[in-house]
Amino acid sequence: MAEPLPRARAYDGLRAYALIVAMWVRSTMAYRTSFLIMAFGNFAVNVLDFVAIALMFSHIDTLGGFTLAEVAFLYGTSGTAFGLADLALGSMERVGRRIRDGTLDTLLVRPVPILAQVAADRFALRRLGRIVQGALLLGWSLTRLDIDWTPDRVVLVPLMLLSGAVIFGAVFVLGGAFQFWAKDASEVQNSFTYGGTTMLQYPPTVFADELLRGVTFVIPLAFVNWLPALYVLGRPNPLGLPGWIGFAAPLVALGCAAVAGLAWRAGLRTYQSTGS
Repeated sequence: MAEPLPRARAYDGLRAYALIVAMWVRSTMAYRTSFLIMAFGNFAVNVLDFVAIALMFSHIDTLGGFTLAEVAFLYGTSGTAFGLADLALGSMERVGRRIRDGTLDTLLVRPVPILAQVAADRFALRRLGRIVQGALLLGWSLTRLDIDWTPDRVVLVPLMLLSGAVIFGAVFVLGGAFQFWAKDASEVQNSFTYGGTTMLQYPPTVFADELLRGVTFVIPLAFVNWLPALYVLGRPNPLGLPGWIGFAAPLVALGCAAVAGLAWRAGLRTYQSTGS
């Protein structure tokens, strides 16, 4: 039997993902009050997180040279991009648990791409709370900032959010792939996903140059919002990089997605089951 073409496999994966997500959404909506409470809780936790940052500005005027509105812009873009990736692929952190208890075997015998099954497993609609909070904060910051809205800046903001979501999604998949070898590395994965978005909520000027180089040229999280945001805000790059580099975010996102896909396939080939 001929192997399906890559385009056909991608279509089958997306269709399977959508069907599984729809199943979990229907399950969630069966208990709407519980869903609303959990979604509001997710929203409130992230609001309180920014409140802590806002409280710092009651004692200081700027943080690393950035005003509260500019930090809110960074927080909103990072939170929205991460929220989109977390909603779509946040379940990837369960890969290690499935490998250890052998439940990944049940996914292998189904005629559905493994990545689609793992990504859509226990789809948590309550994570919309983070996206809403990030989007509202981003909107508030835009009303407070004095930005010269040239056409390229207007285009760059939504491009930044979509590219950032893809980059974070690739990190989720890379973390899941790594667990085929590490077996229990969810906390390592979280340090780059949850830890990464926390870092990107603060101005790059408060971090050492070595870290900035690492998240620009090694694990390119800086392309999620730092580099595009610096151009939008009209601020110089701490590493002396040209402003147009922020427009490379979509290319970096595609590169990260390709690497993540290759890593996932390599990890899946090494899987040897639990033997039980």
